[in-house]
Amino acid sequence: QVQLVESGGGLVQPGGSLRLSCAASGSIFRINGMGWYRQAPGKQRELVATITREGSTNSTDSVKGRFTISRDYAKNTVYLQMNSLKPEDTAVYYCNAEVARRSWSGYLNYWGQGTQVTVSS
Repeated sequence: QVQLVESGGGLVQPGGSLRLSCAASGSIFRINGMGWYRQAPGKQRELVATITREGSTNSTDSVKGRFTISRDYAKNTVYLQMNSLKPEDTAVYYCNAEVARRSWSGYLNYWGQGTQVTVSS
């Protein structure tokens, strides 16, 4: 089995910063892409940022210049540094990873349980 465990969420004032972490563990042969998604109340889950195995990154326009995604390959961990936070960033943030459990198996998508980020004064 594969587990993704997020941490780092919380309550922060507008303009503040948070750093989310997501560690993958379990039966892992290789991780391909990793990413962060978020879901605000009453809205659909949306992509925030992704990072490929080669290190290429992509992010949604609303967070460009404020959020930075990175990963530690040795620790199977992905991070999301969030700066200049706005109330509209309030959401549950989910980690995602494409994981191959065996050398001969394909990649499957795994999700973390989510971590709440609340931006409010």
